[in-house]
Amino acid sequence: MTLLVVGLSHKSAPVGTLERAALAGDDLDKLRRDVFGAQHVGGAFIVSTCNRVEIYAGVDKFHGALSAISDLLARHSGIALTDLTQHLYVHYEDRAVQHLLDVTCGLDSMVVGESQILGQVRQALGVARAQETLGRELAGLGALALRTGKRAHAETGIDRAGANLVSVGIGLAAARLPGDRWPAGDAPLGGRRVLVVGAGSMSALAATTASRMGAAAIVVANRTPGNAERLAAALGGIPAGLAELPGAMQAADLVISCTGATGVVITEATLARVMARRGGAPLVLLDLALPRDVEPGAAALAGISLIDLDAIGAAAGPGPGTVGQAGVTSQDVAAVRVIVAEEFAAWASAARAASVTPTVVALRAKAAQVVDAELARLSGRLSGLDDRALGEISHTVRRVVDKLLHAPTVRMKELASGPGGDGYAAALRVLFDLDPKAIEAVTRADVDVEREAPE
Repeated sequence: MTLLVVGLSHKSAPVGTLERAALAGDDLDKLRRDVFGAQHVGGAFIVSTCNRVEIYAGVDKFHGALSAISDLLARHSGIALTDLTQHLYVHYEDRAVQHLLDVTCGLDSMVVGESQILGQVRQALGVARAQETLGRELAGLGALALRTGKRAHAETGIDRAGANLVSVGIGLAAARLPGDRWPAGDAPLGGRRVLVVGAGSMSALAATTASRMGAAAIVVANRTPGNAERLAAALGGIPAGLAELPGAMQAADLVISCTGATGVVITEATLARVMARRGGAPLVLLDLALPRDVEPGAAALAGISLIDLDAIGAAAGPGPGTVGQAGVTSQDVAAVRVIVAEEFAAWASAARAASVTPTVVALRAKAAQVVDAELARLSGRLSGLDDRALGEISHTVRRVVDKLLHAPTVRMKELASGPGGDGYAAALRVLFDLDPKAIEAVTRADVDVEREAPE
């Protein structure tokens, strides 16, 4: 099995396309199961966040798997394949593994170094494991990615500013709030009234960040009252239902919305009525959801300042600009790249060594068959010996063969771990005239065990 990545992100697609492709809940589960059940696919997990949708699959054929996965993503997202493919990127084999490591470390994020993606990859792996779509090989790659991400955050300053979409977004929002009422200082939200719409993990992070940045009052509005109550209680805030949303917005200075809803939560019409009641007081909205929670047309309303993922991406800017804004230096990024290179090199070496295992197994199986045939041929001539003597002869012959094969097979595994290691396995196949079908059977058996093994 080889890793294949098919995805789209803030780098390849506009937010409008991303929000159509982003799936959650049952829809995401159905896509994952369909990908896992596709021909040429032996394992799958999906990372779906506010700025990327990526399908990771263990495949045995590139073109067949790519076609099937692209078709499934188009079908489940409702985007025509011709429209979707212009935004898709594809990574395969070593490049796919490197991409997974970059993503998990935050190097490929809209805000370079953001730490939230590490938890999102961990969650994606956990869901796939629970639904038995992961498989042993993808589980191993997932463990590699999580270990690399942990090292990046523990050994470098990549997240020295706690960079993530939430903190950067709230920073942008704070800068747009009227500055003539309260001094910002170390508390850019000092004295402000903040409304958080949603009560999931990102909403919790938003509410906590707003509290840390000095918000005077926090209201948490959510469709499920119990969830709103728990989050509000943890921060000394006030819970509210979605039916109370207009009144809560009328009283707020900043609205942060990050629900998991599939449609618009805050409409332009609702905001128009809210602004009419505010008597001209400006309102800043930060929409961190994908699909978007706030109807885009609301940005044209007088007094409304709307910040969405497009605005965050534009503020961050391409390449090095993202680094400077988040407080992360080029040295931090370089240090993470060293860690990624180290972990990838170790994985690649181990993978090359493991790739010769089927050849070694086939060689030992052939040797065992030769021994069995020779012992059977001698059985008639040695019929006068007792069972103990026959057993000793059999044991001795097998030991001789094992000892002869031990050194070359061990050495081959060592040599195979380096660049060009495939050549040693090929030489072994030629020298011992190994049947390619026997090697393929060993490989296929390993894949079947990998697919069926419980996680």
